Amino acid sequence: MIVRSFHSYHVHVWVFAAAFCALASACGDGAEKSETCQVGAAGACDDGLVCAEQSDGTGKCQIPPGSACDPTAKAPNCQVGSVCEARPAGASNLPEHVCLISEGVECAPLTPYCSAKLTCAELQAGGHQCHAPLLVRGQVRDASDDVAIEGAHVIGLDAQSVAITDVAVTQADGSYQLELPVLRDATGKPVATSFTLRGAAQDYQTFPGGLRTAIPFSSSAAVRSEEGFVVDHAITDLTLIHMPEDGVSRHRVSGRLQDAAGSASAETRAQLSGVLIVAEGAETRTSITDKSGAFTIFNLPDGAFQIDGYAAGVDVVLQPVTLAGADKTGVELSAKLGALAKVTGSVQLVNPGDGRATSVILVVESTFEATFARGDSPRGLRTPKAGTPDITGAFTIENVPDGRYVVLAAFENDALVRDPDTNISGTDIVHLTVNGADVQLSQSFKVTGALAIMSPGELEPEAMSGAPMLRWADDSSEDWYEVRVYDAFGKEVWRDLHVVAQSGVSEVSVQYAGPMERGMYYQFRVTSWRSPGGKNPAPISASEDLRGVFYMGN
Repeated sequence: MIVRSFHSYHVHVWVFAAAFCALASACGDGAEKSETCQVGAAGACDDGLVCAEQSDGTGKCQIPPGSACDPTAKAPNCQVGSVCEARPAGASNLPEHVCLISEGVECAPLTPYCSAKLTCAELQAGGHQCHAPLLVRGQVRDASDDVAIEGAHVIGLDAQSVAITDVAVTQADGSYQLELPVLRDATGKPVATSFTLRGAAQDYQTFPGGLRTAIPFSSSAAVRSEEGFVVDHAITDLTLIHMPEDGVSRHRVSGRLQDAAGSASAETRAQLSGVLIVAEGAETRTSITDKSGAFTIFNLPDGAFQIDGYAAGVDVVLQPVTLAGADKTGVELSAKLGALAKVTGSVQLVNPGDGRATSVILVVESTFEATFARGDSPRGLRTPKAGTPDITGAFTIENVPDGRYVVLAAFENDALVRDPDTNISGTDIVHLTVNGADVQLSQSFKVTGALAIMSPGELEPEAMSGAPMLRWADDSSEDWYEVRVYDAFGKEVWRDLHVVAQSGVSEVSVQYAGPMERGMYYQFRVTSWRSPGGKNPAPISASEDLRGVFYMGN
């Protein structure tokens, strides 16, 4: 059985509807409450009924969507555009039978009342109608042995890594189902939109994480079925890497993020979803709030932790938590919403090669992995906020909450990397602290053209049948190369620190001779070195952060 989160209806709405038509007589038997009425006139119908305009222009007293109806009546008398149906599963506060809106008929997002197999979808042209849901299905399995993982959490994110769904919890067979909100065209078909997935489970590395990045998928891949528009293929199946056995007892912390001012508006709920939740202590673990503000942090050992949250315009109050041999539930976090600090600075493009512009992000310092030069970047703490990288000099990141950050440029595949040359200034990794005031970085930092990876992993993680030949484009200015291979946990598993440069070649290669364990991901990283006049050797370029990833295929 596949779990389905019930997104089309809201419990508080059902409670209202149930109270509104608690008595059968309040909503009326279809045969008795079908008299004509004047549309728009006050008191035109008995309590509980509405004067609905009919196709011939006349008015008729009918039962509104969300109210009780009698399916045995000769004419149940539901308002035009709705039908009398059994209440949907999960809506126990509704009457046993209720008028629900049919496909293609207008609905309201906060009181949707769509038929059980429909959702209140936003239209590209404006407004909302009830249409078949966009469902994402897949399985979560152990990367090493393909065994299903029960109890894993999967959440859907948009192109800016903002959570747009609640959490789906996998069943015994590892299966899950999510409903993704997406714009619709005039026919109700989903408009092509990109999404990614995040998966987490006890005793497993969170995905994406380490070497692994989330590959976007599009709603255009959905296939229409009786249940809705369904995306179900390889890219929606997740494999998680089991954490090394270290004998440490680990637990989970779960709770909810709420507005300190008590607002529950749609705008506030949107701001509280997709917030990066960070637990800092003996270890650092993260989660992301779902669209209801809920979160679960996995794999925390016993000890004292500080729970914080990060997103543009969201100032979360630090919450201490102590774990002692058991999980912690019901943690309540509060946040103030509004304008926060600005971080400004500049980058310099030095010998950029094919690189034309870059992006700049802030990552939470405690999540930063020096080996991979990356970490968790909160929602909105990026410039440009979306789209093609366009930073060539000055940059500003707004509404930054208090905290310690690492500033990264050229973190994505833009043909650029942080300049590693220690013989020049402006090449150190930049750390900063925000404490209620704007921050101006005193020194610009440099990025330079990247060494192009040829194989494996030129464009995305690549399956191998055995130990691969590592190949990259030649750097004409180098004296030699260093090659290092890391596993998904950042452990260096192989190296060749002196690959001799060759003149007149377009590519360089070396045979990998390290481990190849099924279920593990690897990345090779190349750094070119130069020693001007035989003195002061220094790195001058490197391969990109997200290239060169490979794994053992089936």
